[in-house]
Amino acid sequence: MVRIILFGTFMFLLLSVSCRNDKRPTNQTWRTKKWVEENQEHNTLLDIEKEQGWELLFDGETLNGWHLYNKPDSTRFSAWEVQDGTLFCNATDETKVFGDLVTDKEYENYELVFDWQMAIRGNGGVFINVQESPSYSATYQTGPEYQLLEPTHMDTKTPLKRPGCVWGLSPQLNPVEAKATGQWNTTKIVQQDGEIEFYLNGKLTAKEDLTSQDWKKKIAASSFKDVAGFGEATRGKIALQNWYFDAWFRNMKIREL
Repeated sequence: MVRIILFGTFMFLLLSVSCRNDKRPTNQTWRTKKWVEENQEHNTLLDIEKEQGWELLFDGETLNGWHLYNKPDSTRFSAWEVQDGTLFCNATDETKVFGDLVTDKEYENYELVFDWQMAIRGNGGVFINVQESPSYSATYQTGPEYQLLEPTHMDTKTPLKRPGCVWGLSPQLNPVEAKATGQWNTTKIVQQDGEIEFYLNGKLTAKEDLTSQDWKKKIAASSFKDVAGFGEATRGKIALQNWYFDAWFRNMKIREL
């Protein structure tokens, strides 16, 4: 009898453990990259990043540190707004004041990192070394452009207009595709002593020396050849382009080198 009771108890415990195991999630997302991405805190800096000199260019809540190019008093009426923790260009709302968004500060030697995505078939850009002056009507007249492009846009197949390249001047150094609408791309721009490097999703896409004769030759052979002052500066403001397509930015941070 005792042996039967012990056997029954053993079987009960075995079934209990088995049932509990069956109730465990088969896909333990708490260990996956997906879980990390979904639970990541955006627009914040780690303590180690602060120690390394990183600063947020976008705080996730306001447009502090930014203004419209040559129209600073109109920024609050512009297409640029904060939406769900992203810096959003509401480009399809024609009631908004049109214009590119530029930093209040100028930068010379720095590393810039940010996430972005474009609306379907979207086209946009980020300009560096922008000179803000009534002498220039637009950011692209002085600042080289890091191309932002949604993969279904027709320019995706044009070498000098592919994502991550220096628009109109340098094709991608390494082939890489941008991610489609709804997915985030990561860009890095490094500039030091006039030398720039562009990265898209971890791959080097462009490298130029803005003080070199080769750079001047590229400009002379491009559509910028008659634009006085284009690509000459190695210090200036950073600008986000409003080019009629909705765009989203987040995790924008910079550190001066």
